Formats: sequence, structure tokens, C-alpha cells
Amino acid sequence: MNPWRIVFHLLSAAALLFPIAPILAVIPLSFSSNSILSYPMPGLSLRWYESIASSSRWYVALANSMIIGISATAISVVLGTMASFGLARRSGPVAAAMRVLILSPMIVPIVLVAVALYLFLAPLQLTNTMTGMILAHTVIAVPFVVIPVLTAIEQLDGNMIRAAASCGARPWTAFRRVTVPSIAPSLASGALFAFAASFDDVVIALFVAGPNQRTLPREMYSSLRETISPELIAVATIMMIFSTALFLLMQNLQRRRRRMLQSAARS
Repeated sequence: MNPWRIVFHLLSAAALLFPIAPILAVIPLSFSSNSILSYPMPGLSLRWYESIASSSRWYVALANSMIIGISATAISVVLGTMASFGLARRSGPVAAAMRVLILSPMIVPIVLVAVALYLFLAPLQLTNTMTGMILAHTVIAVPFVVIPVLTAIEQLDGNMIRAAASCGARPWTAFRRVTVPSIAPSLASGALFAFAASFDDVVIALFVAGPNQRTLPREMYSSLRETISPELIAVATIMMIFSTALFLLMQNLQRRRRRMLQSAARS
């Protein structure tokens, strides 16, 4: 085998391993029998996972994160798709300014976004409410939908829509039967990243959420201020497994749909 090829593969493996090496290094600590994060571990134990399973605060925090994340994702998919169609049909300086404005929650530091949301929601008495948290997370989730959906719309073949119209399809029917299936993979990707942005947020939760809207990341942050224990590592490990499984499931569904579309095109 070519030695340069071996070097290339080793460098590629090192580049892939480098970002996740710190995560892989702390995951075993969630199985430590010691209450202090340290290597070498004195022994293996599931006591921290049992502690999570027996504590109601983690269940409440997880339920809040799921409710807020799913609700914000659903709203952001609708708003982001509508915004993408509007931006795709416009060009010029005004359209460019609108794109920057919509994508600004991804560009502006999250602390400034959190402060602005607090100042906006507080006079409306929406802080310390589930509605306020959903609206706040929708703001940071919409850009993650706009980016892939707008790209898919710009690459969409307009002849397909015109062909559907020439066959007698109404605009809504053409949108539902032609446009949506064509951009479905981008919608799914946008929804996945929107949910991840909401599920992982802690800064906005610190400003907007109240005691009854404590999300999982905020609960972890509060526990981190008290003490650093393997219990937090166990919660983080569960979150990583959940996020990874969700991402792999979405990739599998998109791969299957792509194969179905290719098979239908061949036939």
C-alpha cells in the first residue's frame, strides 16, 4: 500500500478524532464508583444512572425540554419555510438585508439575543412561562430551518411546478404533491438542527425560564454551580446518546427516501 495513502488515512482519522476526544474521555467517568471526577477510576458502578432514574427533577427538566423543543421546532419549520419561499422570490439589497436579519440569531452572540428576548417578553408578561420559552427558542431555531430549505428551493426545478399546473393541479395541490416532497430532506434537516438548537440551549433559559420551565441544560448548569459530580456526566452521556440516535435515524430516513425517489425516477 502506498505510504502516503497510509499517512493520509492516519491524518484523516486524527482530524476526526480530535473534536470528539474530550467527550470520549469523560464518558467513562459516568460509570465511576467515585464521587470525584478523576482517573484512574477506583471501580465501575451504575449508581449515577440510578440516581438520575430516582430523581424527579431530571424527569421534569427532560419533559420541559421536549415540550419546548418540539413546539419550537414545529413553529420554526412553518415560519422558516414561509420565509424561505419569500426570500427565494426576491433579489437585490432588500432581500440581502432580510436574509441577514433572519439569520442574525446565529450571528449575534447568544447572550445579546437572550437579553433582547428578555426585554421583549418581559413587558408582555411572557417570562417565566412555557409560551415565552417556546417563542424565544423559535427565534433561535428559525435560521437553522431557513438555511437548508432556502438552498433546496433555489435548486428546485421550476419546470416541475409548471408541469403540475399544466396538468390541472391547483397551486396548493402542486405545493403539497410536488414542492414539499422535493424539499422534504431539507425540511427534515432543518427540523433536526432546530430541535438541537432548542434542546441544547442554556443561556436563553437562564434569562426567560422560571422555576417551572427549567430545561435539562439549565438543570445541569444549576447542578454544576453546586458541585461537579459524575451524575452530570451521566446526564450528558444520555443526552449525547439521544442526540446521536436522533441524527442517525434522520439520516437513515433521508437515505431511504432518496432511494425511493431514485427508484421511482428509474421506473
